[in-house]
Amino acid sequence: MPSTHITPLVRAQSPVMPRNCTLDAHDWEILSRYWHPVAFAHDVKDKPLGVTLLDEKLVIFRANGQIIAARDVCPHRGAPLSQGWVINDQLVCPYHGLEYAASGKCTHIPSQPDGPIPERLCLTNYAAQEAYGLVWVSLGGGEEPLPDFPAWNTEGFQQILPPSIDIRASAGRQTEGFIDVAHFAWIHHDSFADRRNPVVPQYSVERRENGLRAEYISTVSNFPKSMQHRAPEGFPWRRVFEVDVPFFARLTVHFPEQGRLAILNAASPVSAKLTRLFVPIARNFDHDLPLEDVYEFNRQVFEEDRAIVELQCPEELPIDRALEAPVLADRSSGAYRRALGEIGLGQKYVR
Repeated sequence: MPSTHITPLVRAQSPVMPRNCTLDAHDWEILSRYWHPVAFAHDVKDKPLGVTLLDEKLVIFRANGQIIAARDVCPHRGAPLSQGWVINDQLVCPYHGLEYAASGKCTHIPSQPDGPIPERLCLTNYAAQEAYGLVWVSLGGGEEPLPDFPAWNTEGFQQILPPSIDIRASAGRQTEGFIDVAHFAWIHHDSFADRRNPVVPQYSVERRENGLRAEYISTVSNFPKSMQHRAPEGFPWRRVFEVDVPFFARLTVHFPEQGRLAILNAASPVSAKLTRLFVPIARNFDHDLPLEDVYEFNRQVFEEDRAIVELQCPEELPIDRALEAPVLADRSSGAYRRALGEIGLGQKYVR
């Protein structure tokens, strides 16, 4: 598991669904219990950063060496704290200059420096931590563990952080698309796959307590089209998908000469129909090649996915498998939907 510091809440509190929330109330409460990525850790520097998670607007900043996440509203007069700044580990409101400590408590009111500070002048803080180059937030207190991405911290593996991608679709649809192997030949024909090789060999799916593991072996090369010559003829490409509900998915691809490529598909539910996708990558080969090539190939693949996922109907992922017609190649997606249903998701999805 990641060795990171989890910023505690100021006080025990039940998460409150934001006004005008686009998610079903029951699903929002369930999703709030889990960790979701909201930003790149390297983007959180000397200024606060505004992000959105599950329709909740958040401010992210660093104080006392910790990542802090709070509701992006000053409790004094409702100004967005993400428009302020950080001085001496204090978050400063841009409207009246009130200062807030990492704990969320107000420590200074410039207009009355010697006056009392009301107890109500306290931010709504959320559990936050840094792992795999990303900032993760749990609106519900962070009681569920953050799943592991072991390759990220494995010796000999290069850490790569491509830019994020915004997808106008639900996080469930995007995650299911990531573990779907039958679409390779049709959606990724230009990037790495081949429409002349559409057959999906039988593969195994193992249900796990928090999700699933699927192992798939085929002759579909994972090299970009411009590098297909590096793949030995008939090489058995082994892909291992591991999913932890709701939206944490790992893919390990076995390359020739003991090469390993590990991809973390971290889909962040900004709202019911908007997903911000983060894709940390770790690999133990080609360390000397330009990272720009990795960024471009990654962008191409996920842009190909985005183009079709944004058109799927219904926009929400149907948990009830009877609402769509599955085929044999859908073993992994069927297991994924069952896992989501088992944690209680589904009220919004079945309408």
